[in-house]
Amino acid sequence: MPTQTELRRQITDSIIASLEKGGIPPWRMGWSVHPAGRGMPANAVTGRKYNGINVLLLQLHARRFGFTSRYFATFNQWRDRGCAVKPRPAGVESGQWGCHVVLYKPVEKTETDEATGESKEIKFPMMRSFVVFSADQVRGAEKWQVPDTSDAEHFPGYEPAETAIKATEADIRFGGNRAFYSPAHDYIQCPPKGQFIDIKEYYGTLFHELAHWSESRLNWKGDYPSGELRAEIAAAFASAELGVPQSDDLTNVNAYLKSWLSALKDDPRYIFTASAAASRAADHILSFSRPMEAAEEPREALAV
Repeated sequence: MPTQTELRRQITDSIIASLEKGGIPPWRMGWSVHPAGRGMPANAVTGRKYNGINVLLLQLHARRFGFTSRYFATFNQWRDRGCAVKPRPAGVESGQWGCHVVLYKPVEKTETDEATGESKEIKFPMMRSFVVFSADQVRGAEKWQVPDTSDAEHFPGYEPAETAIKATEADIRFGGNRAFYSPAHDYIQCPPKGQFIDIKEYYGTLFHELAHWSESRLNWKGDYPSGELRAEIAAAFASAELGVPQSDDLTNVNAYLKSWLSALKDDPRYIFTASAAASRAADHILSFSRPMEAAEEPREALAV
């Protein structure tokens, strides 16, 4: 069983490999925009959403095999629902058919103070790895799969995105040809919607700047490149939750890619910290338009 450090490094290396290959970054969702596939990845049995690093791992897994369902579960969870995970294809290496996700569980340990001889209980999180399978890999899991249709009537509108943005009551000023957040004056500047080449660029830009807007509200602190990575991933998470197709324009990503890769290689914890912060930012942005009953599930459960 790998150590905590080894597990972090294995996961980080998979993210690095994906970025170095080029193409769409792992945090830009590939989930179908069909209503049945909208939203963040979730556990098929518990309904709980995955968050943080697990979203990136599941996205890489779905992209590799061309899956569109956002639902996953462990082998036993599928079996207990009367479903069966399909056999590993001949061309897939052993151990690669399932997706490895991580779960943090609190662990208690007794320590004795050498000076006083007193014992005390301490708690700390222990990371464990689990294997989950997409509903697209499972026989009998049709209810969790995205229907095979391309009918235009199924394409979702952008009302949920408009509602979510308006609900934040952020000071968003439209005009000019630059998009930015002004921390000193707490407002977002954005070009008018009609100036964007594609509507998905418009929403991606607004969610990116709203992620910056959330920094002071969540007491987030970090350097500039880390802030851009946090905002980039948070925008992807928010777009996926609302079913907004995501941009394939990587201009901004390329501007920071070298810095991100350097940080990832130097610190195995970097992508964990960034993705967790991005999850919190996306949750904050969407919290204003979510009904109370849709509040986020406990993070320690992580949907497994």
